[in-house]
Amino acid sequence: MTLEDIVLTYDVDGMSKNLEAVLGVPDGEGPWPAVVVMHEAFGVDDEMRKQVAHLAAMGYLALMPNLFTEGGFRRCISATTRALASGTGRAYADIESARQTLLADPRSTGQVGAIGFCMGGGFALMTAGSGFNAAAVNYGILPKDLESALDGACPLVTSYGGKDSSLKNATAKLDAVLTAKEIPHDSKEYPNAGHQFMNDKLNGPALFRPLVRVMNFGPEPESARDAWERIDAFFGEHLAAR
Repeated sequence: MTLEDIVLTYDVDGMSKNLEAVLGVPDGEGPWPAVVVMHEAFGVDDEMRKQVAHLAAMGYLALMPNLFTEGGFRRCISATTRALASGTGRAYADIESARQTLLADPRSTGQVGAIGFCMGGGFALMTAGSGFNAAAVNYGILPKDLESALDGACPLVTSYGGKDSSLKNATAKLDAVLTAKEIPHDSKEYPNAGHQFMNDKLNGPALFRPLVRVMNFGPEPESARDAWERIDAFFGEHLAAR
């Protein structure tokens, strides 16, 4: 498995945009099913690079676009979170560019999934009806109009922490809508986990550390292992993983 820092280029309204990204390539020879990886609100840090590496080790061509490419965390976080809430904005163009890049890559089977963590989990929900074959949502914020957001959604596997005070009852709400819409899904809430439970360690700027500890952020290895096993099985079914 290898990780590569790359730059994608795409056009928006006649203007060329550069997009930084991290690409994880499995060992051996492809083609492999592919996955667009959507990062947390803290950006493409070491913990998010580990998630790309994990997916590549599982046998997926994994591409994480840096949604903060133009300006970094401080300049982009407000615009990106507004895009998440509104359903429009640069972040969606970045995600679609990553999907198209994977579709065009000869190492890809043409089956492309999505996976997101925290803020990225919210984007995975919002883009589940945008051409992906399957999506994994990990402690992602729910859209205000959940029913409309999930119209035409691909199969979804979702994982939330029961101790996550910021996302209470998210699993029950998701499960109800997905069941009503007859969208194939696997939804689970982990009673011993909080937010960001799939990370190896607590991350983010030091200024936020006391707050996130109070809000039950941080690793929970047993729940994380189970969540990854479910994702692997679900993607194996819906992305025809090797």
